Amino acid sequence: MEGQSVKKACILANGEYRHEERLLPLVREADLVIAADGGANWLAAQGLIPDILVGDMDSIADEVRATIGAQGARLVTAPRGKDETDLELALLEAVAMDVQQITVLGALGGRIDHALANVHLLALTALRGRDVRLYDGTSYLWLAQEQTRVQGEPGDLVSLIPLGGDVRGVRTQGLAYPLRGETLFVGPARGISNVMTEVEATIELEAGTLLVAHTPAANLERG
Repeated sequence: MEGQSVKKACILANGEYRHEERLLPLVREADLVIAADGGANWLAAQGLIPDILVGDMDSIADEVRATIGAQGARLVTAPRGKDETDLELALLEAVAMDVQQITVLGALGGRIDHALANVHLLALTALRGRDVRLYDGTSYLWLAQEQTRVQGEPGDLVSLIPLGGDVRGVRTQGLAYPLRGETLFVGPARGISNVMTEVEATIELEAGTLLVAHTPAANLERG
């Protein structure tokens, strides 16, 4: 990718992969594909290789690693005793290449501690100001501070979950159950499963961080 403009990156984590028909187009449309260690195993099963492989290489299959290296992918090898997860290193690699739009696949499912940690990676200081979203084939997850927009269709579900503390002054438009400056408190599930009434919903907040979950209705209908 040297010398090329990278607008969109897709990062493959070592989690669960379902709904391949929804995930593969995102991989093929990306300007840059980064595999976080064992995430390369799923990619190889689809007949694809990443542009970059990042991690301590403890979960990637030996034959997959050999194939990736032979086909010219860049390998960024980390020590086993590192403080960061492989996904965190992959995100930082994308930041180092100044990618502004990042979609992470395979970050959810499997071990609950890994899934929760991956959600919290969205709060990395290095990602501030970039469009970074997790997608499991059903829902997109991202963080909102100050404001965000949800592009979708009427009937889509939108959940707003306080992350790291109460979120004050939440205002929404384009949702069936509007918020008009209220506080979303940590604990109560008031922000779960709102419904889009238009093709775009807007969320604004005065203080705090919201985890936004957008679930297209079409994804629910197909299972």
